[in-house]
Amino acid sequence: MTTSGMRNGGAPAPRGTAPTSRDVARRAGVSQATVSLVMGDKWRGRVSERTAGSVRAAAHELGYRPNLAARSLRLGLTRTALLVVPALTSDFFARVHAGAARVAAEYDFGMVLYPSPEGIGPAPDPFASARASLDGVIASSMAPEALASLRGGGLPLVMLDSDPAGRRAAATVNLDIAGGMRATADHLLHLGHRRIAHVSAAVGSWTFRTRARALHDALTTSGAALVATEPAELSVTGGLHAAERLLRRGHPPTALVCDDDLLAAGACKAARRLGLRVPGDVSVTGFDDLAVATAVEPELTTVRLPAEDIGASGMHALLAVLAGRVPDAAVLPVELVTRGSTGPPGTP
Repeated sequence: MTTSGMRNGGAPAPRGTAPTSRDVARRAGVSQATVSLVMGDKWRGRVSERTAGSVRAAAHELGYRPNLAARSLRLGLTRTALLVVPALTSDFFARVHAGAARVAAEYDFGMVLYPSPEGIGPAPDPFASARASLDGVIASSMAPEALASLRGGGLPLVMLDSDPAGRRAAATVNLDIAGGMRATADHLLHLGHRRIAHVSAAVGSWTFRTRARALHDALTTSGAALVATEPAELSVTGGLHAAERLLRRGHPPTALVCDDDLLAAGACKAARRLGLRVPGDVSVTGFDDLAVATAVEPELTTVRLPAEDIGASGMHALLAVLAGRVPDAAVLPVELVTRGSTGPPGTP
């Protein structure tokens, strides 16, 4: 017999009887009020993390589900959140969705994924009225202004990987993008590179502006030269053409810093087409640690972004806003992963 059919102390629940909050309270050794706080996501500051975990575990073991219909009617909630992303061409956004959907499921929320047809531009409302269909919006790598039509009636908005100065968002969850780019620059400088070029994404979003500014500042203070910046369409082909232009210069760079792993994969192809070795003649770095980073040879040195974590944190922030709490302005750490695409500069 499974635990979902057992009452506290091993007594089976009557056939067809759903477990109640009292059953959960007995299993976890807490009061029904504590169960209500935890299952309603109102426990922080009132119940310990350990107790909340015990309640959730007991609820899972018993197969307990609160009366969501009654609670939703009482609170005026649809228990549905919308995740807006600029595109689905990158597995980064798929992982953001996986993290957000996992947390949503833990709290019995639905998650709708919406790739904006305009990229980072204005996102039209995919419903007759977002206000009537949703409890809130989470948007990744976009500006709050692009989501105006989705936020009619004051729908709560949580921004991911976006300008923290945006005043229209109820909360912002960011990655340490600048720190990741500084770590990349420090790595190349430590290897001895002094002529570095930037293959930049031709996308006018906060995250890419932050990468460019951080790289410029890191190299300026080091005495190294940012010899050129070449904008590129965010694709392997875009990276290929931009890197070819940089590597054909009279005094080519010894390292290419790319805003994204797709651009970096294109840069590696450009080097091979020109008869150059990576990293013997030119080092290449990426950003994001996408699947392509380990699919190319040599594998890419890149900045690993915790995509699932930022999606999960975004959903937690939205839940906090809906519960009337002020969520923390989170900045998640990133990690430079060094692989075979970087090495000391070769002899000119």
